[in-house]
Amino acid sequence: MQNGYDLMMIRGVIVHRSILFLALMGCAQMVAARPNFADTLNLGHSIVMVTTELPSGDNGRGSGVVVSKEYVATNCHVIANTNGANIAKFRDGYRPIAIKANWRRDLCLLKFDPLPFTPLPMRDSSTLQYEEEVFSLGFPAGANVPQPSYGNIKGKYMYDGSLIVRSDASFAMGSSGGALFDEHFNLIGITTFKSPGHDGFFYSLPVEWIKELMEAPEVYSLKTQEVPFWALPLEQRPYFMQVVIPFQNKEWGTLKGIANQWIVQEPNSVDAWYFLGVAEEGTGELELAKLHLNKAYQLNRRDLDAMLALSRVAFAQKDVMALESLEAPVKDLNQDEGENIALKIKQLKLGS
Repeated sequence: MQNGYDLMMIRGVIVHRSILFLALMGCAQMVAARPNFADTLNLGHSIVMVTTELPSGDNGRGSGVVVSKEYVATNCHVIANTNGANIAKFRDGYRPIAIKANWRRDLCLLKFDPLPFTPLPMRDSSTLQYEEEVFSLGFPAGANVPQPSYGNIKGKYMYDGSLIVRSDASFAMGSSGGALFDEHFNLIGITTFKSPGHDGFFYSLPVEWIKELMEAPEVYSLKTQEVPFWALPLEQRPYFMQVVIPFQNKEWGTLKGIANQWIVQEPNSVDAWYFLGVAEEGTGELELAKLHLNKAYQLNRRDLDAMLALSRVAFAQKDVMALESLEAPVKDLNQDEGENIALKIKQLKLGS
């Protein structure tokens, strides 16, 4: 991201604040598996700072990931419409000799003479599971060394032939183009954009796109008129992005309408059924909510959010049996949430 900007600059125009953008750093999640200091240091050798020369004369910065001896992956919005880009590591600078770009996907590869850094192993997004522990590494504004953040996978969304990965491992301005890792230190995504609001949704691009881009022809300019898919007008964005603001604002009618459209397009989308159920929970249609949240749960037995929503519905309906059936699977994924359900069960039994 470019220094001094709170919002993304696309084609020199400030995008409306409702667009998903990289915001100030949230608190790191405390519950996921953490690499030790030595692991983080080793991985940090493969995370670089991307610096740019802006038309205004200022400098911009972002993050990049070493994916081969020749290529560093980053977000195109870090380098688009700048006068030049370099990478920096250990106080050394390297200038790319070529660039590959998919501006709409927001993925770029900077090509170098063979780099003295270790490429990261990559794991396809199709193999990831909800609630897997993950962590990110990047250079948020002001950081001179890669900064980690921890969380879990919260969603996978089919888009343009692969799966966008959502996690709650937070990242901030400057972390655009950074790395999302699984607990075995495989690269599983490029940290790219987040939703507005206090409880942000953090999205990463799939590594499959990196592999595809390696086979694409080189481009000869950093100038582009294309806008990343996540910065398109609201009605042109994928449904998994359209649901976020009404969900955060508890606009249940709007959320229900978007979720229903999403289900028509992707009837096996776990999150489409989840958001429909949450909207119905919000409007008091508890039987419909239970039906559709169960649909999400049946599609994905690791959908913790759907299970927690089902537990809220069961508690509202004083359904002890339903809560008891959820206690163990929730506890398997999140001990604290499982204990909360156990407390709800005791509360209902004491009140009977």
